[in-house]
Amino acid sequence: MTGEDELAELDADSLHNSEVLPTRRPHPVIIAASLTARGGLLWIPVVGLLAVAGKPEVAKKALGAAVIAMPIGHLISLVVHRRRPQAAGIPARQALPEHPDSSSFPSKHAVTAAAFGTATALADREAAVFVTPLVLLVAYSRLRARVHWPTDVLGGLAIGALVALAQAGIGRSARARATACRLAAMVRPVFSDHS
Repeated sequence: MTGEDELAELDADSLHNSEVLPTRRPHPVIIAASLTARGGLLWIPVVGLLAVAGKPEVAKKALGAAVIAMPIGHLISLVVHRRRPQAAGIPARQALPEHPDSSSFPSKHAVTAAAFGTATALADREAAVFVTPLVLLVAYSRLRARVHWPTDVLGGLAIGALVALAQAGIGRSARARATACRLAAMVRPVFSDHS
């Protein structure tokens, strides 16, 4: 079995094993997270809350990373042609009104969320305590609603984190380069899956 086959099997098992991800309709909070994060809209009020909380520089850096990451995610999806999970008849999938037909890799929701969250964490640990759960909720919502494979979301999180690291100028340090290489190695197998 090749690495691509193993990856596809892992994805399929993750999405179709009801003990791992239920097939029933997701909780309204999960649906709301997925819908409001579309186009990065969820992060606009978070920017406002950060600014009101006296952290305007954190808000600026986080928004900047998200604005850079979103088009990068879209550009990658133009190159990597990956089908989305076949889940039209599952209540979990029917919970979302959207029916995306773009490439499944990467999850643009996850790319943007990770960029925003990583930039926040790099700038302010206190703010990260508030933002990180939102990032994870958005990422999970894309899996739970069956619009992405797990590796789409993991790859999106890795890409978003790399964008935030680069935007912060940390890419010049040896430690950051090593972290970036590890994240790239995790994502690389997905790029070869053009099914």
